[in-house]
Amino acid sequence: MRVSVPTIPALLSARSPVNQVSIAEAVERVSAFLTPGNVTLITGAGVSVDSGIRAYRGEDGRYMNPNYKPIFYHELTDETSKGHAFRQRYWLRSYLGYPAVRKSFPNTTHYAIAALQYAGVVPRLITQNVDGLHNKAIKIAQLNSVHIEESILELHGTLHRVRCKYGHPTDRTIFQDWLSSANPKWKDFAEAATRGNNKIRTNPDGDVAIEHLGISYDDFVVPSCPSCLQENRRNDVHKPDLVFFGESISAAVKQRSYSDVENSDRVLIIGTTLATYSAFRLLKHAVDLKKPVMIINVGPSRADSLLGAEGVEKLDIASGEIMRNVVRNVLGNRGSIDHLVEMMLSSGVRKPPLKDDDDRSAPRAAE
Repeated sequence: MRVSVPTIPALLSARSPVNQVSIAEAVERVSAFLTPGNVTLITGAGVSVDSGIRAYRGEDGRYMNPNYKPIFYHELTDETSKGHAFRQRYWLRSYLGYPAVRKSFPNTTHYAIAALQYAGVVPRLITQNVDGLHNKAIKIAQLNSVHIEESILELHGTLHRVRCKYGHPTDRTIFQDWLSSANPKWKDFAEAATRGNNKIRTNPDGDVAIEHLGISYDDFVVPSCPSCLQENRRNDVHKPDLVFFGESISAAVKQRSYSDVENSDRVLIIGTTLATYSAFRLLKHAVDLKKPVMIINVGPSRADSLLGAEGVEKLDIASGEIMRNVVRNVLGNRGSIDHLVEMMLSSGVRKPPLKDDDDRSAPRAAE
């Protein structure tokens, strides 16, 4: 299946009051849902908002920039001059946006989820996010890397690795250094941006919008792959290790995501509109298997069409408001006697983007 630009069919224009609940009621209901254990958890961009990473959609489910125009897989990998221009656009914007993702910290929801993973309540986590914050959070639990890899499935990949078209892998930090060396002017611009001299804002995929600054991509240099040069060929076609729109999720990842749902007794979904079908189909799979499903998300979602199905419920509330208390309820005394659990439940930032960080009233250039 190819990943297409996500939409929410029959999108609601406002939040549904039917699903809105108080913090106390939400904590009680989510705790009761999780207590039996063996839960597969699916997360989306809403989980990372408290880490300062903007979600694409606002509380009404609409894109916060109505001019949003992603680069497609076939455009990024096109070897003609047109494709080269697309790569200049992508990599300049990603070069400027990646440092904010790299430096971001897990928030209270990430650490609450990590505590549930550590305690065995949530043995399987599927995330649509490419920021790696779930991996950062679970490290505090001192689990080995193999266990972490087996328990977290990054459905759409990660920003933290890059591969050239021939498959040569590169750590993203090293790739950033290559881009800096090839583009000293843009290195200076990026450093000025971190000091607040330029208004650039990071999207969930590490991309930023800069057209409103009157900037051209024409002079940005995308370096050739050093491994390819050693093999006597020049190649500047690089892609972050994530799934682009128009690209297919691998058969192995798709099968594992299905297996994670099948091997659970229930499915919890947090912080996603499920507009991307690769995630929505996991909800449908759980419903077909008659697994109990709970959805925690602010505003309308693609899942709303299934709320009449048996065993599917949705709470309209932000996860950051409830998840610490949920974990304390579910784990009981363990939270006070296990220092790792207590450390996780006292860790995490809550620094969401400003409420007015929304372009719908005065849209910027294409994002």
